[in-house]
Amino acid sequence: MKILHTSDWHLGKRLEDFSRLEEQKAVMKEICEIAEREQVDAVIVAGDLFDTFNPPTEAVDLLYKTLKRLTANGKRPVIAIAGNHDSPDRIEAPDPLARECGIIFTGYPNSKISSFLLETGLQVMQSDEGFMELQLPTCEIPLRILLTPYANEYRLKTFLGKENSEMELRNLLQEKWQQLADKYCDNQGVNILATHLFMVKKGVPLPEEPEDEKPILHVGGAQAVYTENIPSQIQFTALGHLHRMQQVDTSPSPVYYCGSPLSYSFAEANQQKWVLIVEALPGEMATVKEIPLTQGKRLLRKKAKGLEDAIAWLTENKDALVELTLVTESYLTATDRRHLNTVHEGIITIIPEISNQDVPTDASSQIDLSQSMVNLFRDYFLHEKGQEPNEEIMQLFQELLAEEEEK
Repeated sequence: MKILHTSDWHLGKRLEDFSRLEEQKAVMKEICEIAEREQVDAVIVAGDLFDTFNPPTEAVDLLYKTLKRLTANGKRPVIAIAGNHDSPDRIEAPDPLARECGIIFTGYPNSKISSFLLETGLQVMQSDEGFMELQLPTCEIPLRILLTPYANEYRLKTFLGKENSEMELRNLLQEKWQQLADKYCDNQGVNILATHLFMVKKGVPLPEEPEDEKPILHVGGAQAVYTENIPSQIQFTALGHLHRMQQVDTSPSPVYYCGSPLSYSFAEANQQKWVLIVEALPGEMATVKEIPLTQGKRLLRKKAKGLEDAIAWLTENKDALVELTLVTESYLTATDRRHLNTVHEGIITIIPEISNQDVPTDASSQIDLSQSMVNLFRDYFLHEKGQEPNEEIMQLFQELLAEEEEK
């Protein structure tokens, strides 16, 4: 059995004011082509399908078109679970219609998939809260999946029927997973765990969560789940949440974050993106093949010494989105900024760094909170943008202040 593991699509996400929609369309097409080329039997999308609870229409359209193509007209099941960016109700809303296409949505950890049989031979043979067994049209052996979409600690305990329990969340999850594995996961099928949680190997330093990501790790690591909590019957664990592809552990079986298909913050600058192809036979440890993704713009950080250095580098890196730190002796003028944006259309942020110590900067001066709100805003704008706000911006700010005062 061959399974494609992907996650953290974040459809609808922007980088500052820069739309990523065309890149997302391109990488979704690439993932579909990989599934077809590799002739995978099933696809798992391990959460964060959207970037917000209320995604834009074009993101919703892209999701459904992509999942529909991945199903190969109902011959290949696509199992998609909710992540911490997704609305569980929105994810599950189209489920009755989606099932007719071979798409299975799971929004909550205690969701139970309704049984169905398609003309292609795809069938949900049995299901339970947080579990389902599938018969695939292209495989004689069944696929069993333990499903744990994202939920915060309180909701997870409620779903597990342990809201008043003092047991650690990781132990409650282990108990639930083990019950399901003992009941349904023998060595006559392929057994997978798919979840959107923060999972680590016990004793290993915690990996960083993505920059500007909604964190799901409590202070002190109380909500980190350990790989040792995974039942021994599981042959592969498909994780979502972290944006860098990484193998978390090899025991009791391979445990992977496949990462996001695009770099979504400059903390992911120059990061290669992947999908995973998992091959498994009953009773054997799964093997994993990492397939690089080629679509989408690179995110690059550059520290340039002066305008000439910046322009030369920008000219050589046209097909990228850029965070530019520019070291100059004085603040950038509006003309300089226009020149840079003319040279490169993908500059997301310009961070001015003043080398001339005679030029006052925020690092060498204290903020005077006794100033008026207008003057504080003017100072903030100068610090962030390296130039004074124009009259139009100041007028808009003063209108906002007036509205706030009326409230």
